[in-house]
Amino acid sequence: MDKELSVKEEKRKALIAQILKFGVVGGLAFLIDFVVYTVSNKLLPFEKGYIVAGILGFSISLIFNYLASMKFVFERREGVSRKKEFTIFLVLSLIGMVLNELFLMLYVEIMDAHVGWIHSIHEWIYAFITDRGINFVSSVRELAEFFAKIFATGLVMVYNFISRKMTLEKKD
Repeated sequence: MDKELSVKEEKRKALIAQILKFGVVGGLAFLIDFVVYTVSNKLLPFEKGYIVAGILGFSISLIFNYLASMKFVFERREGVSRKKEFTIFLVLSLIGMVLNELFLMLYVEIMDAHVGWIHSIHEWIYAFITDRGINFVSSVRELAEFFAKIFATGLVMVYNFISRKMTLEKKD
């Protein structure tokens, strides 16, 4: 019985360590994604530029994320070629990107645009930060896009960990 508990405890500790590594890799991928998203969103000269910026940031961070995840987070399955592994990673990531983009559009185009109390909160936060000289966004809409990106990233991160663990990692 004690041996069974210690095996479960070891597995639990290994899972926690893996989640922490995933968090570090994901955090770095998020920084890459977020910087590319923010810079692109500022540079793109059209109203829905945040969608293209989301795709750019996600795509560039994907390459880093694959390399780092397969080196530091997940234990490779035996007998799976790197090409097949990357293809699976890419498909899972594309699903994640679609979820990311859907959430961005849902948050910005529906929640912020049509739910009065959410837009009011954004207006209050925008006024609060600009009154204090904090100018990382230049409009209430840009603030909504900023929040949308943070929330979308959190949701997609959970999906990414679970889907990659189930499909890419070596089974015990």
